[in-house]
Amino acid sequence: MNKAQILTVLVAVVVFSGLYFGFDTKPDKQKITERSRALQGESTSFETLLEEAITKLSENQATQVAEVQQQIKAANEDEQRIKLLKNLSGLWYDFGHLAVAGGFAEQVAELENADSSWSVAGGTFFTGLIAAKDPTLRQYCASRAVNAFESAASLAPEKVEHRVNLALVWAENPPPDNPMQAVLMLRELESKHPENASVYNALGRLAIKTNQWQRAIERLEKAWSLDKKNPNTPCLLATAYKGAGNIEKATEYATLCQGK
Repeated sequence: MNKAQILTVLVAVVVFSGLYFGFDTKPDKQKITERSRALQGESTSFETLLEEAITKLSENQATQVAEVQQQIKAANEDEQRIKLLKNLSGLWYDFGHLAVAGGFAEQVAELENADSSWSVAGGTFFTGLIAAKDPTLRQYCASRAVNAFESAASLAPEKVEHRVNLALVWAENPPPDNPMQAVLMLRELESKHPENASVYNALGRLAIKTNQWQRAIERLEKAWSLDKKNPNTPCLLATAYKGAGNIEKATEYATLCQGK
């Protein structure tokens, strides 16, 4: 992916930020290896998605993909292969096949083994989860996003954002046996990181989803007071104030949202 595409993915992630505490956040290479093997075990599903997506490409799009794939096969060094895989992921993202884009971003992460790369992969899958309507595709994207964000958190446990991003998957795709998991995660996060703006953005987002407008406003105003540089907060505040019927404030924050 290029820088603009990566930024788009990360922004989409932060909008729905949350927290997941059901795993050990200590760095653990063995865990990352196990997750990588688990993903490889699901490669047939990815291949199925890839084959189906290829049939939906235009002639020009198919030519672009084939050219990059040939370059990847000919690549002798990981650095070159990583660059080409990023390009390929970006192409699939532009073509609207987000699950496939996430699959190639995941391959980049496996090669780089960096928390930022896993975060991009997770964000791509999460964007796919939001966009997908087919239950099978949604579950595929959700499970891959969880694996990616867990890997990112294992590599960089000091970065709250990775655990924040992990919970957003549960908020968008709640576990059947624990539909309140995202809410509980966020409350725990708030108690442990009361000065983290992304926590309150996530809480505000959940409140918006349940039409709790005043609660959303309180949480989002808190987020805005903590971080005036966050590009998502004014957009969320515009939505919350509009829902609450305060058109003047909604317009004020909508202007800030557009300016960001």
